[in-house]
Amino acid sequence: MSSHGHFLFTDVRNLSWYPCLFVRAYKSPTHSAAADISLQHYKKTKKCHTSDGFIACSLPCRFLCIFRAEAWPCHQMEEPGGAGDEDENQVLMEEEKRGSSPGGSPRTEEGSPAVVRPRDPPNASEKISGPRQSSSSRSSRKSFRLDYRLEEDVTVSSRDVYGRFTNPWPTWRFPSYATLLRFLLLEKNHSDVPSSTEVLDKELPVEKPWFVRDPEGASMSAGSALRVTWLGHASVLVEMDGVVFLTDPIFSQRASPFQFVGPKRYRGPPCTVGQLPKIDAVLISHSHYDHLDAGTVTQLNERFGGDLRWFVPLGLMDWMQKSGCENVIELDWWEENCVPGHDEVTFVCTPAQHWCKRTPMDENKVLWGSWSVLGPCNRFFFAGDTGYCPVFQEIGRRFGPFDLAAIPIGAYLPRDVMRGQHVDPEEAVLIHKDVQAKHSVAIHWGTFALAHEYYLEPPLKLKEAMEKNGLKVEQFFVLNHGESRVLNEDQEVFE
Repeated sequence: MSSHGHFLFTDVRNLSWYPCLFVRAYKSPTHSAAADISLQHYKKTKKCHTSDGFIACSLPCRFLCIFRAEAWPCHQMEEPGGAGDEDENQVLMEEEKRGSSPGGSPRTEEGSPAVVRPRDPPNASEKISGPRQSSSSRSSRKSFRLDYRLEEDVTVSSRDVYGRFTNPWPTWRFPSYATLLRFLLLEKNHSDVPSSTEVLDKELPVEKPWFVRDPEGASMSAGSALRVTWLGHASVLVEMDGVVFLTDPIFSQRASPFQFVGPKRYRGPPCTVGQLPKIDAVLISHSHYDHLDAGTVTQLNERFGGDLRWFVPLGLMDWMQKSGCENVIELDWWEENCVPGHDEVTFVCTPAQHWCKRTPMDENKVLWGSWSVLGPCNRFFFAGDTGYCPVFQEIGRRFGPFDLAAIPIGAYLPRDVMRGQHVDPEEAVLIHKDVQAKHSVAIHWGTFALAHEYYLEPPLKLKEAMEKNGLKVEQFFVLNHGESRVLNEDQEVFE
């Protein structure tokens, strides 16, 4: 946790880890004064709950307080009312008189973007500059230097009255049951994946990755180069700025809770978990079986143990810990963290438009998202699984330009079923433009038959969309399974 800066606790249990905390309490808008209370006093009330990223507590004086937590190390913390507090409280009271709320704006109702407007938004130059410290705990809800949710015009995550996460954009629409039934029972499947291995080997070759061909070969240095290797579906291995990480790894034969039923891959993985180079981190976009595979998680955890850091969206901490993972960081949209020993590379959980469900009882109990990885030399964006929505322009304005983006191009037909949750190639190009990507790599195609488009159609439609938008086709490239591409060298090369 950073020793300075404002941030919001979304889980009251976090407070128990910081006995040195003083919680600044702001009275409801009907009161004009501000007060400071110690954590010990806060604990004694035993009447607290959380809502929308704020902590509400009914104090003995029977007025409602909304808390924003401010943390200092014990040796730096001033007593309440000490130097600096009087001036800040006076400013807060003046703001209240003008009608503004010192606690920030709560989330809006479902169906419209929820915006947080801070008193003093951080400057753009502060976003990734300056020293950071990674979390020292093996398992943490969050630990970040700067909370981007405090910036203006940021779409934050929201839940409905049942505690389920929602998509706050008008572009989101889940298909009706009638549409789903027509898709499952009546719609013609045009994927036409050949059963012949010979044909598949010719049309969709699976290559041995560089680390399988040359296990002793040198990894990428911490210089300006970036290397990406496509491992199939939404899994890419990225090496940049001295850090190596995986996205949504799946090495199993089926995207299913059972390996005897469910979508089966028609192109096998180009390597095994045992053949991977040393991995520093894994990014998980959401909990669907083709993006969070229990067998792969177990294998990665057995091989790398606590040295492997898992970055997951809100709601996945318990599942990851039950799977044996101990080094897990769970983040909300716009929260950041880093890998121990690589504090200069920031991992930010950014929004996406999708949904989550692994069992009949956990629909949208887990958040979904994309990931922005910001290093001193390179920036990488992983879109995960997503429909097209305005948030990618936000991400581009805040963190772009990206040296490389991994963007899905498959599983998009029929559109009345898939539009809200999966982009088509033309919308993938829009994301490429919105996030200001210099290059993009196509993912989420050519591995599982999850929708009804012809299995070789996505790259063809992608080429058409790039030409239609007046962009160079090579800026959004397609790799074979196991193939790599190196960027930001004197000359871009395939491996």
